Amino acid sequence: VQLQASGGGLVQAGGSLRLSCTASLRAFSWYAVGWFRQAPGKEREFIAALGYDFAATFYADSVKGRFTISRDNAKDTVYLQMNSLKPEDTAVYYCAASRGHFADSSTYTTWGQGTQVTVSS
Repeated sequence: VQLQASGGGLVQAGGSLRLSCTASLRAFSWYAVGWFRQAPGKEREFIAALGYDFAATFYADSVKGRFTISRDNAKDTVYLQMNSLKPEDTAVYYCAASRGHFADSSTYTTWGQGTQVTVSS
């Protein structure tokens, strides 16, 4: 397993969760990292990304201002802090890694298993 996501669960609307994704990739610090989500019956959505150099981030409009992506290269871990959660945030969340441009979702070729996030109203 190269990416292992965790931290999902059930939370009430307005609450917070922090997802973690631990990598076992060689030279992980040179990868861009991203989070995607997929709700039942919907297409996968690219919601957040962080470049390998920490200098640039991407957020989808649907999560901007509420979610924060971060990484700790010493721990080979990526985080997604999710605040002010809404029922429409309910989805399976996936972490992924890219050797290409951080904001190009098509460059993410290494994936973790998903973790379920359910937000109740």
